[in-house]
Amino acid sequence: MFRHKLRCAIIGALAGAAMAAMTGAAAAETPLKVILFPGLSNLAQFAAQSQGYYSKRGLAVDLINTPNSTELREGLAAGRYHIAHGGVDNAVAQVDVAKVDAFIFMGGNNGLTNLFVQPEINSYDDLRGKVMAVDAVDTAFALLMYKMLEVKGVKRDQYEVKAVGATHLRYQAMTKDKTFAAAILTPPLSVQAQRAGLKEFGPAVSMVGPYQSDGGWVLRSWGQANSDTLVRYIQANIEGIRWALDPANKAAITAIVAERLKVPADVVAESLQRAVDQKDFAVDAKFDMDGFRNVLKLRADILGTWGGTPPAPDKYLDLSYYQRALSAL
Repeated sequence: MFRHKLRCAIIGALAGAAMAAMTGAAAAETPLKVILFPGLSNLAQFAAQSQGYYSKRGLAVDLINTPNSTELREGLAAGRYHIAHGGVDNAVAQVDVAKVDAFIFMGGNNGLTNLFVQPEINSYDDLRGKVMAVDAVDTAFALLMYKMLEVKGVKRDQYEVKAVGATHLRYQAMTKDKTFAAAILTPPLSVQAQRAGLKEFGPAVSMVGPYQSDGGWVLRSWGQANSDTLVRYIQANIEGIRWALDPANKAAITAIVAERLKVPADVVAESLQRAVDQKDFAVDAKFDMDGFRNVLKLRADILGTWGGTPPAPDKYLDLSYYQRALSAL
């Protein structure tokens, strides 16, 4: 009887210790609020979260969808979020226009952007006098679209633009209101748009050249105060994109993205295959310096920023965190 009670006590003590250890480990995780646009561009983050790469590095990451780039920028500046992911032109706007002291710490992809138009639009010339749907009128994908039209001879004063929000809102605008003649869309909604009868005019990078789109940025004060956390976060994302792009994990990542975005698996599979074929994702989420110089050039050319002469990229970057993260993997 005594031995039985002793055995039960030992088992209970061990179980209690294990539970305490688990609770302590969970409590020790650093919480991070990360704001991003819902889409395939966040493959690294989806994989890192689903495969436990964040938790392995002591991070409790909450991925929060943004309705538009305004909330992305203003929310980061106000401290509602610790990290932002999106078109890095938004980070440039934060630094130069909003005078927010922030820096870009990693890359990701070229945006996976395609211009879509209504079925009756047969050429760029047909877009004159029409209304285009954009996220914000003076950042990122809107500038890409302006440049695509300009290359084809359609000037900025020959069409209207309306800010409707993120990709899913632009997709909804085009499928529900035919007065929206065109918009830049990204996968998996670009695949759905094609299936819904919208017409694809091709990827933006085919006309504007290399483009550094999605990357991560933080407030400089937060990055400096949380350098170890930021390095661990980058490491988890690098592991995430490696896992996501491994052909052996194609079925698994397809299911993860389909569930996360509430999109049919076959749409996700097609989107992933296109992205892989087009090499849209940078290896290890490396920052594309040539692509970023093009981002700055577009801003200078189209908006007349900096008197038409783009500044050196260093003003907006601190890639030392990424370099530390990669070297330690």
